[in-house]
Amino acid sequence: MKHTHKTIYIPIALLLGTGLVGCTNNQPEQSIQLSNTTQKEHMLWDFEKADYQPFLKSHNATTSLIEQQGNHKLKVTFAAKTHHESDIEFVNNQTWNWQALGNFAFALDIENPDKVSTQLYIKTIDKTGKAQSRSVVVPSESTNTYYIELKGADLNIESGIRSNPPSWKSSYTPVLYRGGAKNIDVSRVTKVSFGTKGLLEDKHLLIDNVRLIKPTNFDTEYLAGLVDKFGQNAKRDFANKVSSTEQLIAVSKQEQANLSKVPLAGRSKFGGWQDGPKLKATGYFRTDKYNGKWSLVDPQGYLFFSTGIANVRLANTTTITGYDFDQKYIVQREPGDLTPEDSIGLNPAPKSAWPSRYISSELRANMFNWLPAVDDPLADNYGYRREVHSGALKKGETFSFYRANLQRKYETQNEQVLMQKWRDTTIDRMLTWGFTSFGNWIDEGFYQEDRIPYFANAWIIGNFKTVSSGNDYWSPLPDPFDPAFIKRADVTLATLAAQVKNNPWCVGVFIDNEKSWGMMGSVNSQYGLVINTLTVNAKQSPTKAEFVSLMKEKYQDISVLNVNWKTNISSWQEFASGVVIHDITEAVQADFSVMLYHYAKQYFAVVEQATAKHLPNHLYMGARFADWGMTPEIRQAASEHADVMSYNYYREGLNDDFWDFLAALDKPSIIGEFHNGALDSGLLNPGLIHTQSQHERGVKYQQYMKSVIDNPYFVGAHWFQYIDSPLTGRAYDGENYNVGFVNVADIPYQPLVNAAKEVNQQLYQRRFSHEDN
Repeated sequence: MKHTHKTIYIPIALLLGTGLVGCTNNQPEQSIQLSNTTQKEHMLWDFEKADYQPFLKSHNATTSLIEQQGNHKLKVTFAAKTHHESDIEFVNNQTWNWQALGNFAFALDIENPDKVSTQLYIKTIDKTGKAQSRSVVVPSESTNTYYIELKGADLNIESGIRSNPPSWKSSYTPVLYRGGAKNIDVSRVTKVSFGTKGLLEDKHLLIDNVRLIKPTNFDTEYLAGLVDKFGQNAKRDFANKVSSTEQLIAVSKQEQANLSKVPLAGRSKFGGWQDGPKLKATGYFRTDKYNGKWSLVDPQGYLFFSTGIANVRLANTTTITGYDFDQKYIVQREPGDLTPEDSIGLNPAPKSAWPSRYISSELRANMFNWLPAVDDPLADNYGYRREVHSGALKKGETFSFYRANLQRKYETQNEQVLMQKWRDTTIDRMLTWGFTSFGNWIDEGFYQEDRIPYFANAWIIGNFKTVSSGNDYWSPLPDPFDPAFIKRADVTLATLAAQVKNNPWCVGVFIDNEKSWGMMGSVNSQYGLVINTLTVNAKQSPTKAEFVSLMKEKYQDISVLNVNWKTNISSWQEFASGVVIHDITEAVQADFSVMLYHYAKQYFAVVEQATAKHLPNHLYMGARFADWGMTPEIRQAASEHADVMSYNYYREGLNDDFWDFLAALDKPSIIGEFHNGALDSGLLNPGLIHTQSQHERGVKYQQYMKSVIDNPYFVGAHWFQYIDSPLTGRAYDGENYNVGFVNVADIPYQPLVNAAKEVNQQLYQRRFSHEDN
């Protein structure tokens, strides 16, 4: 069926008559009548009048009206160079009521006059504080209409994909869902904000025609037939799209002829700066401060800066197919298993299970135009997930199109041959592209290749007690005072040591990742771990028992605590059994800070001790803090035990005001993850950081890396990740990002590769040879 686009514009007069604009509790609500005749230019704000001014607020941004050919637009300058966050907001404390519109979107025209793109973060918030978060890239020197879907059928579908293809057929640009609540209360909207985060330069945008739109043209098949037999977008054309196995083989052979097997000239065998000064050599990697800049030092004594790619493994290349099996055939997890589900390989269902195979999700199954039959050689690439973090299904069959493409290009089904060819090509690429190491999450098969340095990784998982920060995005936090945690840490590091085998090519180890330690922004989010733990009984929580001991040691008598906290707790027994603190004064915050630090110090001390015991020659790289999940107390505790501080930071670069804590810590630090992506890849989501094209991915890569290289505290930065996410979302949580150096067909993104090669070739000269870069 042929569809034509139709958008109904809602006149301002209608909106005012129904209380949809500037609605107060005293205004009656009436039904709204819409028809095709309502396509007029009256919007919420067209900036020809001053009616927008009572609603507009700005933070670290300036606004003004400008005139272009008789039309007025709102000019916004985001002071992003000097402020980590900058935004404008349309705010109505009396709320807007848009409920009567049915399915609709908030829309506006945005012009970007700059020669670089701008990523906008957009939040729509209701009276209860529930927020829908989205983001979009506004291309350089462009003018487009962008829409934020606030009510529609797609918001109620769990597809297992982080960002679905558009369900509305429109020439407008959809703003991609990022997080928070998909459905907010559109009858009580209080705020729509537009902001920037973590940029290296000021940004300028022109905004016009802020309006609500009600599209009527829907694509009922928008989630069907997405994927071709190579795992590519079947509905779009893009550069390097593969159409045949012969093409795949030819592209591979051409690349292989141009790969190197040795580090760049001027590098040591470990990738250090052989043309630079030589420091003390210990036979293993270590840290040192050279001319006021922290640095890694390679086993031969050469200065070493770690540039590389993280997540070089096949574990995250699978996607949920929408099929499942009778569970009696599925081998469940063993007690004491040390490997998280998303780090396990394919783990396929046994052949005996195939007669019981059934469709568990028609939505998912219909996304694929092709999946191999059980007797197809490419059926080797099926796997199984017994649990997932989030998605359309809680478990089920998976398939790796990436691995299937490796079998096609290398023309082999032999597992040993296939994986060795893949490892050889991957290392050759890293050396050819000038990287000095891998990043985190490297397939264990690389550990003894002895060709490029790497970092080992482990998670401490097990049946130990946990505590909650109130966020717990990936999982609750461990209770480090639980003897079971201490035992699991020891077992985990012993197992990792058996894999590393004291290999000098291992720089260090990352343990755990992006834990929800606490979030800055409010007292409750910063000290959520303490607040929640105080409510539980000390008999069930070793951490709570520690908090009780700390407070008893400080105050001795409960009456003294009551005076300081302005509480009325009857006894230490009541305090131990569980208390809820409502009034968090400065004095209470001070004690919360002590308790949070005490908790974190125990966690990092336990891990440090286990690492020193089992991997004494390797660096402890910390737990890779997410920028949204760390507090000063957590950082301080980590700095006292980790050899290198690690941070995952998804922005366009390192801006000074966010990183002002580095000087006080004065520790070698490393970026564990960063990336960017674009939609011209054929994927449905650029990633956490958006760019407008593959070319700009390279430009943004260079800007980010230069900001790290020029910072005296950083000793490296790792891109996440080697391979694009599956088009239909990785099995674990639906990430479907264009963040790879290679696509699903294992073909490199050449603009990104070229940009990385240029940075890597000048790496040590930029870092150490010049005072003024």
